Amino acid sequence: MMSVYIIDYGMGNLLSVKRAFELCGADVVIASKPSDLDEAYHMVLPGVGSFRDGMKNLREGGWIPKIKENINKGTPLLGICLGMQLLADKGYEVEETEGLGLIPGEIKKISYKDSSLRIPHVGWNNIIHKKKSEITVDVDDDTDFYFVHSYHFIPKNCDDVISVTEYGELVVSIIGSGVVFGTQFHPEKSGKAGFQIIKNFLQI
Repeated sequence: MMSVYIIDYGMGNLLSVKRAFELCGADVVIASKPSDLDEAYHMVLPGVGSFRDGMKNLREGGWIPKIKENINKGTPLLGICLGMQLLADKGYEVEETEGLGLIPGEIKKISYKDSSLRIPHVGWNNIIHKKKSEITVDVDDDTDFYFVHSYHFIPKNCDDVISVTEYGELVVSIIGSGVVFGTQFHPEKSGKAGFQIIKNFLQI
């Protein structure tokens, strides 16, 4: 089985992500320190909470150099929810904070004109494919996934956008560059379609 290492930097529900990847056929390890990633075939960066706190934990835990080293060696990385946002250059939640800089862009609060829409964006919403990608194989356009977020990824390069979702404005729901991917939704909470995303990532 493929060894998937989930990065434990204190910002996510690791057990639900671990269980989902196991059900998709992966051998899953919770990485508690950066050196654990030396054995990884795939890396997962989950996350719930603020951009500032997420980056603080990654820095203080010494994760950033090892994550970047592995990506440079070709090890795929999937960021989930906050984990996707941390891939950006910069975030503005709580205060301006430097991100991982793995996919060019910024993280800003969702803005909308429809007063009936609530922030955070919580619940099921469909995705709209913008281009073909290995991570969306066998995932139909207009498929629903489960979202929980108040901030979203504003990419510098439109070519990095794999899918978007309409919520007052178009927000990026899947992004990717090289071996680095991110989903704004939670694939582990999105049923069959979410598991297909996970299976596709495992094939990368």
